[in-house]
Amino acid sequence: MSKHAWIEPGAFEVAPGVHRIPLPLPMDGLRAVNVYAVEDGDGLVLIDSGWALDEARKQLEKALDDIGFGLEQVHRFLVTHLHRDHYTMAVVLRKLFGAKVSLGIGEQPTLNAILNGEGERHLADLVRWGAADLADELRGAYRGQDAAESLRLYDQPDEWLEGTTDIALHERVLRAVPTPGHTNGHVVYVDAAEQLMFAGDHVLPHITPSIGFETARAELPLGDYLDSLRLVRSFPDMRLLPAHGPVAPSVHHRVDELLQHHEDRLGATLAAVQGGEHTAREVAEKLGWTSRQRAYKDLNLFDRILAVGETNAHLDVLVVRGELASSLVDGVLQYEVVRPAAAGR
Repeated sequence: MSKHAWIEPGAFEVAPGVHRIPLPLPMDGLRAVNVYAVEDGDGLVLIDSGWALDEARKQLEKALDDIGFGLEQVHRFLVTHLHRDHYTMAVVLRKLFGAKVSLGIGEQPTLNAILNGEGERHLADLVRWGAADLADELRGAYRGQDAAESLRLYDQPDEWLEGTTDIALHERVLRAVPTPGHTNGHVVYVDAAEQLMFAGDHVLPHITPSIGFETARAELPLGDYLDSLRLVRSFPDMRLLPAHGPVAPSVHHRVDELLQHHEDRLGATLAAVQGGEHTAREVAEKLGWTSRQRAYKDLNLFDRILAVGETNAHLDVLVVRGELASSLVDGVLQYEVVRPAAAGR
């Protein structure tokens, strides 16, 4: 079976009353996002919603029709995080049909920044990470965007989910569990009775989620992410229902792989600083990217931005671990290896 078979359109029952519906995305890297339709009485709860694109909406409508439902029967969206491929279709469909939209409270600062027209605040992060040229390129890309379009796609949710929250449906209980890291307010939804985890972008079967590039950035996003991985690893093992990729049999197995991946990246990041690189941008240029270990220079603008942000996230964890020290020099963060203290004479 092709590794991209999971993106084929349709509604696929992955557990009794739970249907995986892949919806298209306008990008080459991530080809689709999985929306999960959970039967709930005479209606549906959707976990994530897809990107507000005409093609995606038509595909969602067709998939729901195939299982005997219409868009008007979706009465609630449980969204894992704020990114547009998860949140924006919910905003658009709510205006038409009135469904309730729930989102993790940790997304509030970034959402407020977007709605207040402050979505470019992260440009200053790029400068601080030694990538002023990327900030200039991104600023130029923003000039070609319609700010009103972003405001049309974003709005406040009906409900902010605070802490671990049990959500009672007609025939099941879903537990919303905060898992910050990919974003500040990311949550996963756990159906303990059916041993299912709707994992959003927190645990993905074949790729690693981006860490550390966000409008309202956390102080230590990779530290948050590693803690969140360990949290879900402490739960009984469940089937993994990810936002991107096929359903997988074990959350634990993939979490173990992700934890090891980041330990390996921390080692490679430290080695780059030991080799004479001092900024996030410089270190990113020394590392391989994606599963194919592509060179930084061969990445597109958006992926280079993510690479620098993720590199900074790894550098900051090494500082917390006491292996690196950081200082701000002419507005740019510089990292140095911490030398062991000389032994007393």
